[in-house]
Amino acid sequence: MPTVALHTLGCKVNFYDTEGIWQTFQRAGYTQVPFEERADVYVINTCTVTNTGDRKSRQMIRRAVRTNPDATVVVTGCYAQVAPLEVAAIAGVDLVVGNDRKSQIVSLVEAVRKEQNPYAGTEEAAQPVLPQVGNILRTRTFEEMDVPWFEERTRANLKIQDGCNNFCTFCIIPYARGLVRSRKPENIVAQARKLAKAGYREIVLTGIHTGGYGADLDGYRLAHLLRALENIPELYRVRISSIEASEVDEELVDVLGSSKKVCKHLHIPLQAGHDAVLKRMNRHYTVDEFAKTLSELRQALPELAVTSDVIVGFPGETDEQFADTMRFIEEQQFSQLHVFPYSVRKGTAAARYTDQVGAIVKEERVRRLLALSEQLTLRYAQKFVGRTLEVIPEEPLAVAEARNNGRASSWTPGANEPVWMVGHADNYLKVAFSLPRGTSASDWVGEVCTVRLTEADSDLQTGTVVGRVTSSDDQSDAAREEGRYA
Repeated sequence: MPTVALHTLGCKVNFYDTEGIWQTFQRAGYTQVPFEERADVYVINTCTVTNTGDRKSRQMIRRAVRTNPDATVVVTGCYAQVAPLEVAAIAGVDLVVGNDRKSQIVSLVEAVRKEQNPYAGTEEAAQPVLPQVGNILRTRTFEEMDVPWFEERTRANLKIQDGCNNFCTFCIIPYARGLVRSRKPENIVAQARKLAKAGYREIVLTGIHTGGYGADLDGYRLAHLLRALENIPELYRVRISSIEASEVDEELVDVLGSSKKVCKHLHIPLQAGHDAVLKRMNRHYTVDEFAKTLSELRQALPELAVTSDVIVGFPGETDEQFADTMRFIEEQQFSQLHVFPYSVRKGTAAARYTDQVGAIVKEERVRRLLALSEQLTLRYAQKFVGRTLEVIPEEPLAVAEARNNGRASSWTPGANEPVWMVGHADNYLKVAFSLPRGTSASDWVGEVCTVRLTEADSDLQTGTVVGRVTSSDDQSDAAREEGRYA
């Protein structure tokens, strides 16, 4: 059997796409091997959101070529889309595939492998690589790659759209992913049903601009899709990966407020808490409009967890404007922040701004916002001490800690040692808890259990197990196999 190794850089959408690519290879008779091993084909799904993403992508391409110089090396993803000739010029690259042609990778690989010179060591000049990349801004159709199951994941990502129409001045993504292309609702519902039947208790709706779902459909938006998903009996809970404040309307608030399945957590990127900075970023809301949206959401969902992204040191951001961002974030009581120092990205409008902020200033602002984020997480978590939350265990705590510290883990519990697990609650609090003695970690991973929170922290909460809500025994083996391979 031919072998394939895959490596993904970047966002959840890229990881979803890689799963789809792998399953396409699997159906064609390939076996997957670790990226560090020799393979017949290497696929690198690249990222280009920052210049660092480009650099890391090049590193992984060259690593594949070094591991097996005779392999077919395929590069796809966002870096391949925006700089196809640059990628094609890297020694050892055989195929460059655009973001709207990933479903064709196997057939393209097979064609390349047939055409490659079978006489190793000859002096014949290598043929130039012709990128399979088009103008993605002209693409209007969502590329279907059904993924009915995932390798080594406790919750399933479900891609509902691709592309973005916003053109923020700091962002290259519309040029890498194109404009909004929504997946057909019936295909999303069908895949959600498969995933639920395969045993996934949580499905994460994801996309490049998830909240923009339906912008290219005739009157069918995210609120309608959520109502449809609510009617899948096997589906336990649904999480929205991200949504813009400008996309939260009255109908969506009503759906979220009445839903029994949508998680009580929303990730709503703020980026800056000052109108002048937001305008230069080409964000489509003001500070007051953002606050109004949060107020309406919290009236419907009083304990809603709101996490957010913030960029500090955007060109021209003054100390006073950053101070306003700090005040706004504290007033709005986010539950966690993802903080990024502004990074110049070639090809974006903001890269041409001359009033760049110095690195030392950006580092200090990042430090201050991360400290505030820890305070806000602790404050939010304290509300739930003594209360019971539904948590999906993801892995043993020792394994998570080893990975976070950059170590491999060969952890096995001692005979009398309690097994500590870590997972996320409905409201996205990360919770650690010990399992009842005599139970196996593998029996709990991916299932919903109830945990009473005993101690709040700025990062990892502590609790005790109350009971189980779901079990792998809830579904027959036949039902799980139907979901996995349907």
